[in-house]
Amino acid sequence: MSTLITRPNFGEPGRRDRHAFSPGDDFYESLIETHRDLDDERSQMLNARLVLLLANHIGDLRVLREALAAARQGV
Repeated sequence: MSTLITRPNFGEPGRRDRHAFSPGDDFYESLIETHRDLDDERSQMLNARLVLLLANHIGDLRVLREALAAARQGV
């Protein structure tokens, strides 16, 4: 049984969006903005740090292993 959520799952507590994709679009815009004006090396460092911060927040090694496998399949 999979524990990894692969369907869109973005949102903010207490916020109702008109379209289901809006929170995902908001995240993507924030992610792009976070990378703005960074050279490739600093952008890669930011991505690595973000992955580690989010992995720590998730904390469940089963979910993290599933995510790693799913990400690897897409490469």
